[in-house]
Amino acid sequence: MTLAISAKSKRLKSQGYDVIGFGAGEPDFDTPEYIKQAARKALDDGFTKYTPASGTDSLKQEICKKFARDNNLEYETDNILVSCGAKHSLYNTFQALLNPGDEVIIPRPYWVSYPEMVKMGDGQPVYVDVKEENKFRMTPENFKEKISPKTRALILNTPSNPHGAVYRRTEIEKIAEIALDNDIIIVSDEVYEYLVYDGMEHYSTAALSPEVKEQTITINAMSKSYAMTGWRVGYAAGNKKLIKAMSNIQSHSTSNPNSIAQKASTAALKETQKARQAIQKMYEAFDDRRKFMYREINDSELLSSVLPEGAFYTLMNISKIIGMSYKGEEITGSLDFADALLDAQQVAVVPGIAFGADQFVRLSYASSIENIEQGLQRIKKFADGL
Repeated sequence: MTLAISAKSKRLKSQGYDVIGFGAGEPDFDTPEYIKQAARKALDDGFTKYTPASGTDSLKQEICKKFARDNNLEYETDNILVSCGAKHSLYNTFQALLNPGDEVIIPRPYWVSYPEMVKMGDGQPVYVDVKEENKFRMTPENFKEKISPKTRALILNTPSNPHGAVYRRTEIEKIAEIALDNDIIIVSDEVYEYLVYDGMEHYSTAALSPEVKEQTITINAMSKSYAMTGWRVGYAAGNKKLIKAMSNIQSHSTSNPNSIAQKASTAALKETQKARQAIQKMYEAFDDRRKFMYREINDSELLSSVLPEGAFYTLMNISKIIGMSYKGEEITGSLDFADALLDAQQVAVVPGIAFGADQFVRLSYASSIENIEQGLQRIKKFADGL
């Protein structure tokens, strides 16, 4: 649904228009130098051959150390699968986990690929509509209402894309208890774990208890935390039986992740002091931009947003604009809004319909403060002119 907006944005740029994009799903920072040096060394050392399909043992060991250090989780290398990004890890999960007709509960608004990956695994997405007034967090009661005899798994994404929700420990505990009682696997997507603001803390679902750990598969990646989106390295941690099945699928589909990227990822996880410095730099920039974006959006009478608690996205509420018109054409939803905004002010946003939330558009603050300021000024000018 969003491809038309993306194609139009690229076409305008190629024609010389000054297009400001709010769609970025990646940090606008370069990969830290120490990580790139490790990749160069891998090339110089000739580390360019196949590795084990599930990832190198040295990288798995560093991932295990990371889980112990940051998440209070003890894993062995047999509990770890390294894949071509977190998206690949999730795809492997649903291919291994689901049988035809199995249901997967997904809080809505959701990250755009969750429902499609469930469907590709012959599963059926079941949506829990979360409320803006609860900062887009699913309640245990919401979760419980959607459980059926066919429920196989729950996707819990905290901090969340597209809205930045961060679940409290007490909420995760209650949700996990319901999952245990109903034999439901928790797919815990934690790729934004280091980007949590205002004194909030990130809690790994699997760390709650041995029982919860056995029934949780944790998904993470190098992409967001280390500004390594293009390197394509993600990983999954879970019980050995499920990880083995996922490894078999990967072995027969893609085989190993890129060997050089694995060496770079090993260095990234090992050099904790340099990593902390790089992450802190990104964190501070995102935090400033987050607050600025929130203030600017809510300065408009027609637009609003809640303050994101994590990640680097916000959902902007456009419900007051739906029903208004641009050039005589009614704006009926987020796709119309995004198309008209791009036409009028050369600002590209992601329509909320892609996330199951047609009264919103997603804005990323993984962009310079100058771009954000200018882009928001254009958005407000567009809204005021409708």
